[in-house]
Amino acid sequence: MRRSTTMIAMAAAAVVGLAATPAQAATGQVVVFSVEGQPLKVYQDPTGCQRLPLTAHVLDNLTDQPVKVFADPFCTVPATLPTTGLGVLPAGYGTHVTGVGSFSA
Repeated sequence: MRRSTTMIAMAAAAVVGLAATPAQAATGQVVVFSVEGQPLKVYQDPTGCQRLPLTAHVLDNLTDQPVKVFADPFCTVPATLPTTGLGVLPAGYGTHVTGVGSFSA
């Protein structure tokens, strides 16, 4: 009985440890084009929720990980994307965005 209790406790600790492991951070750049004549907005090795500039028009994911694109500035409402559906933009892809949106990596 004692041995099975110890095994259960160890298994539970392993599951909790796996759940607490953070996802690998994206390496590379997310680049946002707004309008002609303005410099590109470059997010180097982005982490967490990033609000897009008000004039944002195109977001390019030049990282090594997918990024999530949102229709609101607080990273809560996934954007509808033509490539994958709800909010996931694969590495090496770009999409049209609006200035009220955001992304997270």
